Amino acid sequence: MGEPSSDQEEMNPQQTPKRPKGGLITMPFIIANEAFEKVSSYGLMPNMIIYLMRDYRVTVAKGTNILFFWSAATNFMPLLGAFVSDSYLGRFLTIALGCIASFLGTVLLWSTTMIPHIKPPPCDQSTQGCKSPTAGQMTFLISSFVLISIGAGGIRPCSLAFGADQLQNKVNSGNKRILESFFGWYYASSAVAVLIALTGIVYIQDHLGWKVGFGVPAIIMLFSALSFFLASPLYIKRKAKQSLFTGFVQVVVASYKNRKLSFPPLNSKGGYHQKKDSNLVAPTDKLRFLNKACIISNPELDLALDGSASNPWRLCTIEQVEELKALIKVIPIWTTGAIMSINISQNSFPLLQANSMNRHISSGFQIPAASFGMFTIITLTIWILLYDRAILPLASKIKGKPVMLGVKLRMGLGIFFSFLSMTVSAIVENIRRRRAIREGFANNGQAVLTDMSAMWLVPQHCLNGLAEAFNAIGQTEFYYSEFPRSMSSIASALFGLGMAVANLLASVILSSVDHISSKGGKESWVSNNINRGRYDNYYWVLAILSFINLLYFVVCSWWYGPCAEPYTNIEGDQELTELDKSPA
Repeated sequence: MGEPSSDQEEMNPQQTPKRPKGGLITMPFIIANEAFEKVSSYGLMPNMIIYLMRDYRVTVAKGTNILFFWSAATNFMPLLGAFVSDSYLGRFLTIALGCIASFLGTVLLWSTTMIPHIKPPPCDQSTQGCKSPTAGQMTFLISSFVLISIGAGGIRPCSLAFGADQLQNKVNSGNKRILESFFGWYYASSAVAVLIALTGIVYIQDHLGWKVGFGVPAIIMLFSALSFFLASPLYIKRKAKQSLFTGFVQVVVASYKNRKLSFPPLNSKGGYHQKKDSNLVAPTDKLRFLNKACIISNPELDLALDGSASNPWRLCTIEQVEELKALIKVIPIWTTGAIMSINISQNSFPLLQANSMNRHISSGFQIPAASFGMFTIITLTIWILLYDRAILPLASKIKGKPVMLGVKLRMGLGIFFSFLSMTVSAIVENIRRRRAIREGFANNGQAVLTDMSAMWLVPQHCLNGLAEAFNAIGQTEFYYSEFPRSMSSIASALFGLGMAVANLLASVILSSVDHISSKGGKESWVSNNINRGRYDNYYWVLAILSFINLLYFVVCSWWYGPCAEPYTNIEGDQELTELDKSPA
């Protein structure tokens, strides 16, 4: 080979270095992607019960159940999306497929307002006859809901982690503050997106009709997809790796396969399989039957040359076993949050109440009935700011030492405020119904009580906001502090899973109330006619369940015992090096 030419020598110094991928330049695209998705999907939900009742002629009970199932799917899909992302597709591809699914779903929903044959024809005004939707028409509608839920499942669990991936190089180089700044902008954009959905999108639906009201979310979802795909060449795209969920299943399978093995002697070394450079020499004594998953019975057969398990479905690490134990231990407290979330998921009935009340705040403007949910978001935001910036600093100054409410206390307060919210809802609805009957509107559920302001509904929304501020944030902090750092993705997904379970439970409760209260030909408590129904009794049922849940939380909290210090875990300051003899 000869010497390189002078031309080559001159070109090499002039070659511009390839720009590293990721970094701050990708942040606007990632944040805009999820913010637009939330504006689109959250904007469709508030008024949907009105659309189902008027255009599809479903009863309030059936329509509300459809929305409960839709919400359950939307809250469950992120858990499935996180598993698919971690195990198979990676975060970029999962978000990309989520964008496409959500866009197709909004387009299908929009088409139900544009194509006459996709939904039932208008009622015959001469005979007052109304046709019910066919199976094909309902399938088309439900398909749009399913696609929107799949889209949320692809985008929501991955966006935050995908954004963090783009900044990891800067974090590794010592810029720790940049990740905190990204999280702040991410959550701020999410809150603004929800507020825009509950005000702007709802206002468009109320004043410009369903065609424009459903068309705008479809166009917004198109912008969401474009904002993500445009920056594709700039992203760091990490490959998928084994999901924690797979690890949990491996522990269960391995503990069953090894059920006949004997436990190693106490304080023996090498009896349990551990990660490299781990200080954990033995699993804890809680849920001891799972410990058999990490027992080494024959090192030559069980371990590969590099020290890893030759068959991960027969031998797991101590860390895998402890991760599953940590998840199982929090389940009782997690169920209390799921039950509380039933109250937060009640959107249809407050909407129908607001629709029948005077919503004017001036002679020329009235608040859309579906926008009253914004008082929940506003209360939540204001409380977080006051708690973090005013209440805690002032209390710490008075006490002369740092003060903070314990995480379980905050969760309990959230459940208590949720109970108060349902109690206030029942009282306000009782007052509203008695006024409607007194004014002669018993047989007209659509009549508007001009002398009763819809602002009566604000306190129950504010109490729901406080409930969510205390319990939802407390739950997330509780999981993060109690779980190993390797389970941070599970910690963020558990609240969404609780909401999914809450939606299903809410559907069961609603169906039971509708069935029992309508026996013997009686008017159902959840009748289409809000004035002849007894929504107040339905709220009292939820209030009683909330009070029982509060007592249940106290028992679960006592059983769980003391929490870890904030953000310490078995991989950090509370390393487990000996068998834990404390009771389960």
